[in-house]
Formats: sequence, C-alpha cells, structure tokens
Amino acid sequence: MTVALLANPAARAGGGTGPAERAAERLRAHGMEVAIVSGGSAAESTKLLRAAIELDATAVVVAGGDGTLHLAMQEVAGTGIPLGIIPVGTGNDLAAVAGLRELDVETATDTIAAGVTKDIDLARVTRADGSTELFGTVLASGFDSRVNDRANAMRWPRGGSRYNIAILIEFLTLHGVPFSLDLELADGTREQLSGDLVMATVGNGRTYGGGIPICPDADPADGLLDVTLVRPAGRLHLLRLLPRVYRGTHTTVDEVSTRRVRSIRLDAAGVTAYADGDPIGALPLTIDVVPRALRLFTRDSP
Repeated sequence: MTVALLANPAARAGGGTGPAERAAERLRAHGMEVAIVSGGSAAESTKLLRAAIELDATAVVVAGGDGTLHLAMQEVAGTGIPLGIIPVGTGNDLAAVAGLRELDVETATDTIAAGVTKDIDLARVTRADGSTELFGTVLASGFDSRVNDRANAMRWPRGGSRYNIAILIEFLTLHGVPFSLDLELADGTREQLSGDLVMATVGNGRTYGGGIPICPDADPADGLLDVTLVRPAGRLHLLRLLPRVYRGTHTTVDEVSTRRVRSIRLDAAGVTAYADGDPIGALPLTIDVVPRALRLFTRDSP
C-alpha cells in the first residue's frame, strides 16, 4: 500500500505534525510506503494531495480533525481509494464513524494496517451559484451554525468543551429565524415547510461538536439524510432541552421534529451554514445524498 498522509496545515507547528510523523513511522513498520503531505494552506494541501493521488497513492490517511478530513474527502470521493483517520482535531466526529474518537496513533494506524473498510454515504451541498461540495458528518444552520462560528474563534479550551461554552454564550441571544424548506422524503414524496426555526440541521452522520448526537438515528450508509428541526420556545425551556440533546433523546420533545430525506433545500435570510465544522455557504442551499461515495478504514465490520 502506498499512502499519502495529509497533516492538518493549521497544526504543522502544533498537535498535527507529531502524530502524523508517528503514524507514518508505524505504517512504514507495517510495510507501507508513506509520504507526508502538508501545505502552507488548505488550497496548497489540496493541490499536493491531488498530485500524490494522481502519481501512485493507493490510500489516503488524514492526521487532523473533521475540517482536514473534509478537504481530503473532496479528492477521494467516488474513486474507491480508502481514507484512514488519525484523529487529531477538536471534534473528530467522522473518526467516530470509523470506530475511533480520541487521539490514539497506535490504534488508528493499526486499524488502517488491518485493511478493513466500509463504504459510507456523503452529503452534497449545492449553492445558489451552482457550485458543489461534499460533507461527511452534519450541516448546521441557525443557532448551531452560530455556535460553530463562536467555537472556531475561541483559542481556549480545546476539545469538545469549547462547543459547550459556545452553546451557553449563544443562548443569551437565542431567537428564531424565518425558514423555508423543500424536502424530498424517503418515500419520494415532497413536503414544503415554512416558519420560524431556532435551527435546521441535516445529518449524514449522528454527531457534531465532538460527539453531540443531534441526529441520533442517522445511519451514514442508508442512502438517506436525517433532518432535525427545532422551533422557538422560551430560552429557559430550550436550555432544559440541552441535557436531552447530549443524550440523543431530544427528538421526542414537542419543539423538535425530524425527517428522513433524500434531499432538502434550506432557505433563510442572513444564515450561513456550517458542515464538518467549517462554513460551507450562505443559504439558500440544497443538500442531497451521494450513496456509498467514501471508502473508510474502520475498526468495525464492513
């Protein structure tokens, strides 16, 4: 196996480089050829990774979080080239799909060396200008996208607690936003919804923000996307809802509704959506599923 190992360009002088080098050494010990790829920016890293794939890479490994994985999946989706994960990020939600979560270079590299893979779906975002981009975990719009924005701007703390603090701060200005939604449901029928929402979330995977199960029943290999909608209520009432969100039991609350869809169009003025933890575009956006687009090294059975 010839591996292109992408190290998070934002962590070259910090948490990403050390784990990448350790992972490379361990993969080489398993008899693999490994080249570390890390540009000075996301664009440069993309260019270098693309060149490595075109040259001879038969697998791609990412030492980083969901944002760096997001970059890599744009290049490997639909190619059959398997993607491995060394979880070094803040959230690591796609790593959880692969049976990984915390940084454990030995477990992560041994998972890759074992060669067990499974094919999972990706979600495709189409912007108003016709441009498209894929994501693997969750798209957030509304309250949770503002939480992402605040969490990304914070320098401390690291890890999932950053999102917890950002959630509490954003609660101080919590408000509903007028949304219009056009959904293609799992059975092929269409549904149109409009009204104020606190948030509209589209999940290919179950979790975001380092393990928050916002779409608790999502299956990234079922050919569908899960939608979680939250209607406005008093701040205190929604604050009491938070513990249920962390347990994944919020979908039975009156203010929360869910749908399982093939595609959805989201529209709301002044709302920027986040996917895989990074901004992906201003609404309106259309999101549809791309079945079995990504081959993932996994600790689980395929």
